[in-house]
Amino acid sequence: MSAAPAFDGTPETGLLTEPTAVGTQLLVPGVAPISLRDRLAMRAAAPLEPKKPQRPPDIGLFDLAARSQLDLFGPGGRIIEPELPPRGG
Repeated sequence: MSAAPAFDGTPETGLLTEPTAVGTQLLVPGVAPISLRDRLAMRAAAPLEPKKPQRPPDIGLFDLAARSQLDLFGPGGRIIEPELPPRGG
């Protein structure tokens, strides 16, 4: 644990300061510094992200381009349009 902050200033203001490597820092009443435990908890609660860019799932069931193929056995090689469910419900 660190030492208690030093009292600096007049009794009327009640300001607390703390010596740090970059100089004297003013402490705001009611505000606690972010600890390593708090930082790790925030990172653990964050959603996972990929380490490199991901390709879209455009194979198999999710391949929307494959649905617009020419019909092998249809008259005149017509394009088959997929029937999508109605939106909104």
